[in-house]
Amino acid sequence: MTLERRVETLLELVEADRVRQSEAILGSARGEVAAIRKQAHAEARSRMHKAFAEERDRSEARIAAARANVQTQNRIAQQQRARTLLAAGLARLPAELLRRWHEPEARRAWLASLAAGAVAALPRTPWRVTHPPEWPSAERAEFSARLEDQVGVQPQFTGDTRIRAGLRIAAGNNVVDGTIDGLLADGNEIGARLLHAIEDAS
Repeated sequence: MTLERRVETLLELVEADRVRQSEAILGSARGEVAAIRKQAHAEARSRMHKAFAEERDRSEARIAAARANVQTQNRIAQQQRARTLLAAGLARLPAELLRRWHEPEARRAWLASLAAGAVAALPRTPWRVTHPPEWPSAERAEFSARLEDQVGVQPQFTGDTRIRAGLRIAAGNNVVDGTIDGLLADGNEIGARLLHAIEDAS
C-alpha cells in the first residue's frame, strides 16, 4: 500500500472516530436536554398547580368571608326590623289596652284573669281595690260579689283618676297590679312576649 493510501486510510479512521464521538456527544447532549426539558415541564406544572391551588384557596376564603358578611348583614337587618316593630308595638300597647278596657267583653275577661291572679297570690285579709272612677257600678258590684265568695271578705273600692284602665288589688303590703301601668311595668317581659308574638305573625 502506498504512503498516500495509508494516509488516506488513517484520515478516514480519524474521521470515522470523530463522527462516532460527535454522535455519542450529541446523543448524550440530546438526552440531557430531554431530561432538563422534562424536569422543567414537571416543575412548571407543579408551580402552576400550586398557584391554582393557592388562588382557589384565596377565592374560597373570599367567598366564605362574603357569605359570612351577608349573613351578618341579614342578622343585623332582622334585629333592626325586630327593634323597630317592637318599639312600634310597645308604643301602641297602652292605647290598645285602654281600647280593650272599654269593650265590655274584653273588660270582663281582664277582670276574671285579674281576680284569679289575686285569689292565688293575696292573703285572705281585707282587700282594697283601686279602679278608674268611671268603672260601671253594676260591674263593680258583680266583681265584689265574686271576690267575696272566693275570699270571704267584702273588698273596699276606691276610684282613682290616675288609673285609666284595670284594677289594683291590695291586701296588707301585697299588691296585684292589673292596671295599664302595672301590666307594662316589666318592660323586658312584655318586650320578649311582644317580640315572640311578632315573630310568630311574620
